[in-house]
Amino acid sequence: MKAVVLTEPKGPEHLQILEVDTPQPKPGEVRICLQTSALNRRDYWITLGKYPGMELPCIAGSDGAGIIEEVGSGVDPNLIGQEVVLYPARDWGESEARYGPNFRVLGMPDQGTFAEYICTPATDVYPKPKHLSWEQAAAVPLAGLTAWRSVVTHADVSLGDKVLVTGAGSGVSTFAILWCLNLGAEVYVTSSSKEKIDAAKLLGVNAGENYKDPECYKKLKTLSGGFNAVIDSAGGDALNSILDTLLPAGRYVFFGATLGNASKGLSMGKLFFNHTRIQGTTMGSNAEFGAMLNFLNEKKIVPVVDSILPLSEAIKAHKLMETFGHTGKIVLKNTL
Repeated sequence: MKAVVLTEPKGPEHLQILEVDTPQPKPGEVRICLQTSALNRRDYWITLGKYPGMELPCIAGSDGAGIIEEVGSGVDPNLIGQEVVLYPARDWGESEARYGPNFRVLGMPDQGTFAEYICTPATDVYPKPKHLSWEQAAAVPLAGLTAWRSVVTHADVSLGDKVLVTGAGSGVSTFAILWCLNLGAEVYVTSSSKEKIDAAKLLGVNAGENYKDPECYKKLKTLSGGFNAVIDSAGGDALNSILDTLLPAGRYVFFGATLGNASKGLSMGKLFFNHTRIQGTTMGSNAEFGAMLNFLNEKKIVPVVDSILPLSEAIKAHKLMETFGHTGKIVLKNTL
């Protein structure tokens, strides 16, 4: 089969389309003929070698959708022909509170989805939502799941809540907006791009502010009256200003720290007097993945897809990821 292979951690330019062995399903596995895959920030960092536990050569990619074409022993042969989306990881573990010691995300060290075929445990495939195209289905897994665990499991967002989602435009933040809106929340956003704020408004958010404005979070607190929850991926020196926007019993949930650690410590008294909860999170379990897809199907939610390129243009797709210019997901079609 053909696959996008990284042999040197020196940037997207070193990705190559190579002929590799087609994987054969082991007991309990299915082989999927992938129709589409999608990029995440993780895939770009892997090309630079800036990811823990690097093992090369690798076939990256965590998001994928396709058709089951072969099954291993112990798997129901009636699954052959089913259209599915993939859980974007392996071995979450027994606890819903956290992943276990064998957990890893698809695509380095395990083979990823930037390929024509992939083998995966039968327990890690789920019916493709019928209202979604192949491109839309591939956009869901990793970003959708990360946002779901942030918004639903940890932030407990519900009808009438006011929520701030920072960094509008990224795959995860876009899903966080969609989940919050469909849960009946009032949503506000930040971004340094007017275009991304405008795109978020088209989805239904109330308002947005440029986070480069020193008064950004004061303005958002005034506009909203304060937030029940914040979904953040940046951290950095805005952290205390963001925490100041929370109402009593507010929840601050973060799944990344693109701006690093705050240079100033937290105002501990303010936090405990306001009963503020701070929660870190990443990815999500199989159970959460199933619940997320059920919600998506029930509400007929459609992911935001920024660009669709053939698999042969994987380098160009990673370059789009590099510039932060996209809104929503960048998708690859298995057209070579």
